[in-house]
Amino acid sequence: MNSAILLETKKIGVSFGGVHAVKEVDFTLREGELRCLIGPNGAGKSTFFKMLSGQISPTRGECVYRDKIISGMRPWDIARLGIGIKTQVPSVFEGLSVWENLWQAAANKMEKRALSGAIKSVLQDIGLTDLKDAILSELAHGQRQWVELGMILISRPQLVLLDEPAAGMTHHEVRKTADLIKAINQQSTVVVVEHDMEFISMIAQKVTVFNQGEVLAEGSFVDVTSNPLVKDAYLGNMEIKHA
Repeated sequence: MNSAILLETKKIGVSFGGVHAVKEVDFTLREGELRCLIGPNGAGKSTFFKMLSGQISPTRGECVYRDKIISGMRPWDIARLGIGIKTQVPSVFEGLSVWENLWQAAANKMEKRALSGAIKSVLQDIGLTDLKDAILSELAHGQRQWVELGMILISRPQLVLLDEPAAGMTHHEVRKTADLIKAINQQSTVVVVEHDMEFISMIAQKVTVFNQGEVLAEGSFVDVTSNPLVKDAYLGNMEIKHA
């Protein structure tokens, strides 16, 4: 039996001048999913993601989250509905410690007596307990990304939107990030936009492929990477490894 629909778009699209960056996309996300969005540069996947997260307002159609229309809402208002958002630009406090960043993320969302325990739990989840007092600007790139994921995790969102969470990471960091995202998926529905196909192979349950502002294909990682249309539009002769 399929789980309930958590988020869906109905003929959503956006144009910039005469350019239809995203056409009229119908998209359905069910509770508990871990959905990956892929496609060539300019395919519309990142623009579509930005409409989900409130960074861009659509020029047509709508996005519905738990029966509430959220298209056109501001990112912080969308976040208040229980949606965690990680954009390509890190949203962390560079001059504060790991602990202080997590405290800032949770302070207005839970009772103070529960804060310390929640932070300790998340530090363990992201593997940074020993670096809790380190200043963010002193950390490696991957570690800073994990702190930001921890800042999302600590608020226990129902839906998590992640834009290229593995960008710029080493192979080891990519593997740890994949494990962390799968752990987040144990409690939250997740949408990931990513270019790294090896990373996608590590986490994907269902993949939506964008091309020319439209959904080209949807299915399992094996299904979409075997699809001749996807190969022609995006993968070409790329060697795909299945995790």
